[in-house]
Amino acid sequence: MSDAIRFGRLDGLRYGLLGLPLAFVALPLYVLLPNHYALAFGVPLTALGGVLLGARLLDALVDPWLGRLSDRLFARSASAVLGAGLGVAALLALGFGLLFFPQLLVDPSRHGPLLLVVAVLLALTYAGYSALGIAHQSWGARLGGDALQRSRIVGWREGLGLVGVVLASVTPTAAGLGAMVALFLLALAVGWLAWTRAPRPIADAPAAGRSNAMPGAMRQPLRDAAFRRLLAVFMLNGIASAIPATLVLFFVQDRLQAPASLAPAFLGCYFVCAALSIPLWLRVVPRFGLARTWLAGMVLSIGVFAWAAAMGAGDAMPFLAVCALSGAALGTDLVLPGALLAGVIADARERPNAGAYFGWWNFATKLNLALAAGLALPLLGLAGYAPGVRDAVALQALSLAYCLLPCVLKLLAVSALWTLVIRAPSSSSPQKALS
Repeated sequence: MSDAIRFGRLDGLRYGLLGLPLAFVALPLYVLLPNHYALAFGVPLTALGGVLLGARLLDALVDPWLGRLSDRLFARSASAVLGAGLGVAALLALGFGLLFFPQLLVDPSRHGPLLLVVAVLLALTYAGYSALGIAHQSWGARLGGDALQRSRIVGWREGLGLVGVVLASVTPTAAGLGAMVALFLLALAVGWLAWTRAPRPIADAPAAGRSNAMPGAMRQPLRDAAFRRLLAVFMLNGIASAIPATLVLFFVQDRLQAPASLAPAFLGCYFVCAALSIPLWLRVVPRFGLARTWLAGMVLSIGVFAWAAAMGAGDAMPFLAVCALSGAALGTDLVLPGALLAGVIADARERPNAGAYFGWWNFATKLNLALAAGLALPLLGLAGYAPGVRDAVALQALSLAYCLLPCVLKLLAVSALWTLVIRAPSSSSPQKALS
């Protein structure tokens, strides 16, 4: 995309600010919600994991369609994208608020009706979250630029997103769930208004021979070999990150037996260090490239989680160091895969289909999260673990799931990144600049 749009700091703030509420909503949905329903309402982990798996799989399946719909909106105008985004934001706000206050709709002591309501609310909330996120990501990819500018665009979005994650991790404990929902609603409104003032993408030019049919356009990214290779790495690495994200509060409460008051400190340290690491990783990119820098972050993560596997009751302070180092490694996961994807889209000259690419990309993200919750929670339940259990065998199973399983998956991701992206035969093409 030689026709890149200039992107300064104020532009970064205006574009990236919507990433704050989108990331804010993600942490409660994927980390806090399972723990909240298990502890506050006594929902069994096996039943809860089944509902989360089903809702997340449904969410993942609709993402490619949402991506194609996003492309159709961009084909009309940026104003059409912003208008649709306003309606979707309202849908997201409604679903999110009711998820944390289901007692407004149903008696939470009746687990059957509660889980049914939760399933519907999750579908509603995930749909709004996905549609808004895909449109926002596609907007950034359409701004163009070289590898460094693409990294900066993603960096603004993900960096401000981490601010949202930190706020989401601290607010429930410090001010309660009501304050968390109110803060999210305010951030969502401000983020959308800032987005309306962000640099607008270059209009999509019609291309001869391009298929506008929904199924054909949706499948186009899967015909791109470079995208398929990158997607394979992204999925392996993503599920390695999703498992500890799902289990971290259980690990802190039962394996480390740390006071509940320390949970916000652990989460805050993790995400603050991730945010602070992003500018540092971006300084490394011009010298080593996007893919090799990402690989370094994966290796750091493996070492940190291997260390965490040896921790037990009373190791709260060493675990704080684990949070800091794994947060630094997270910085690469947040910025570099998205920048690599933007490069793949640019090399394929498929900017008009950017939404389809991000639809499949988000499908992979949701699939990872679904598998993490839908498999890890029921398997831990079968191993005898439940919140508050102090049985040695159950706690060992928790450590294996939280620490060592992600290490194995990260090792597979490292191997895939090296062979499929860095050493791929096509690396003699413009893609080489990315690796």
